[in-house]
Amino acid sequence: MAATTSSSMSFFVSFSLCLLLLSHGTATLQEQEQGQQRQFRQQSQCRVENLRALEPNRRIESEAGVTEHWDENNEEFECAGVAATRYIIQPRGLLLPEFSNAPRLVYIEQGRGFSGAVIPGCPESFHSFRQSQQSEQEQGRQRYRDQHQKIHHFRQGDIIAFPAGMAHWCYNDGETPVVAVAVFDTSNQANQLDQNLRRFQLAGSQQYEPQSMQQQEEEQQRRVGRPYTRPAYQQESGNENIFSGFNVETLAEAFGVSTETARKLQSEDDRRGNIVRVENGLQVVRPPRREEDEQREQRGLNGLEETTCSMRLTENIADPTRADVYTPRGGRIRNTNGQNLPILRTLQMSAERGVLYRNALLAPHWNLNAHSVVYVTRGNGRIQIVGDNGRSVFDGDVRQGQLVIVPQMFAVLKQAGNEGFEYVAFKTNDNAISNPLVGKASAFRAMPEDVLMNAYRISREEARRLKYNRGEETKVFEPSYQRSEGGKASA
Repeated sequence: MAATTSSSMSFFVSFSLCLLLLSHGTATLQEQEQGQQRQFRQQSQCRVENLRALEPNRRIESEAGVTEHWDENNEEFECAGVAATRYIIQPRGLLLPEFSNAPRLVYIEQGRGFSGAVIPGCPESFHSFRQSQQSEQEQGRQRYRDQHQKIHHFRQGDIIAFPAGMAHWCYNDGETPVVAVAVFDTSNQANQLDQNLRRFQLAGSQQYEPQSMQQQEEEQQRRVGRPYTRPAYQQESGNENIFSGFNVETLAEAFGVSTETARKLQSEDDRRGNIVRVENGLQVVRPPRREEDEQREQRGLNGLEETTCSMRLTENIADPTRADVYTPRGGRIRNTNGQNLPILRTLQMSAERGVLYRNALLAPHWNLNAHSVVYVTRGNGRIQIVGDNGRSVFDGDVRQGQLVIVPQMFAVLKQAGNEGFEYVAFKTNDNAISNPLVGKASAFRAMPEDVLMNAYRISREEARRLKYNRGEETKVFEPSYQRSEGGKASA
C-alpha cells in the first residue's frame, strides 16, 4: 500500500513538473513573440519635451513631379517609429515602381489617377488582347498582348494601404497634380531591419537636388549663429534602382534578354528621377472609373475574409454621407480601420479624417493604443498637446501642409480657426482607440458625481455641469459654447 502511494505521489510530482515546464515554455514563447513585435518601439525612447509643427526638409525634383521628405531622424518621428513623404505628381506623371521595408498608408489630398500593386503569388487577372490576322486558320482566335495584376482607381479623399515589401506604381490620369501623403510605420513588426526607412526602387533613380529648403535651413542656422552641416543624405550622389547592383551579364541571362536591354534596366543614364512623364498617356487595361466606384460603394463585409489576391487596398474617407460622427455646426469625423478595410489588420495601421467648421472644437482626448500623425489638409487651427507630467509640450497654430505627431497617451485638443480646419490622422494601430474627456461616452461622463466633487473640490451642481453640459454631443463640439449658472445655453 505504501509502495502504491509512493508511486502515485511520484507520478503526480512528475506530471506536475511536466505541466509546469510546458506552461513555462509556452509562456516564454509567447513572451518572446510579443517581445519581437514590440522590439522596435522599445528601442526608441520617447523623451519628448517640446513638439513642433513639422514641414518637409528634403525636396527631390523629377521630370514630372516632386518628392518631399520629412526628417525621419527628428526625435518626434523616432519616438513614434514612423516616417513621412509627400508626392506631387503632375498630369501624365508616373511614379515608378518601388517598395519599402515598412507598411505605408497613403492619403490622396488632391487629384485622381490609378495605381497597381504587385501581390506575390497572385495571377495576372487583367488581360488586353487583339485579333490575330496571321492566317485564315488563326482567324477568330484571340492572342493576349499583355497580362498584369489588378489596377485600382483612386480619387481625392482615398486612403490606400500598401504592406511592407509590396511593389507598387501610381499614375496621374487627371488634369490637376496629384498630391499624396504617405506615412510609413518603420517600427512595425513586418520590418525586421533597423528602424530606418529603406526604399527599394525597381526603376529610375533619385538624384538629391535640394534647393530652396536647403537654402532656408542654411539661413536659419546662420541667424542663430550655428554652423551649417550638410546632412548625410545630401552628401550622397543619389539612390539607384536595385538592378544597378547586379552584374549586367547575369541580369541579361536571368531575364533572357540582351545585355543592352539589361543595361537599360539599370537606368545608368536615366536622370528623369522617380516620377516620369508619359507623353501619350499610359495605355493599360482597367475597368471604367464609374463602375469601380459603384462596386466600392456597394461592397460590404459579409463575414467572409477577403482573399489575398482580391483584397481591397482603398477606402474613401472624405464622403460626408459616411461620417461616423457628425455635428451640424461643428463638423464630422470618419475612421477607416481593420473593420471596414481588412488589409489594415495586416498593416496594423488606421486613419481618421476630421473636418471642423469655423472655430469648432474636437474634444480633448488621448489615444490608448497608438501614436497619431496629424497632417493638415486644409485651413488652419490650434492644437494643444499635454504630456504625462501635466506640462504642455505643444500649443501652437498649424496650417495646411504641416504635420504634428501626437505620442500615445498624450492628451490633445484641436480647435479650428476662421478658415475651418481639416486633417487626416495616421495611427499606428489597426483598431486605434481614443478616449474623450468630455461629451457623450467620455471619461467624465463615466465617473460618479462624488468622484468629480472630491477630485476638483467643486459642488454637485458644478460636477453635473461638467458631466452633462455638452448634452448628446460626441467628440465634435459647436463653437462658442457656454452655459450660464442657470443651465441655459448661450453662444
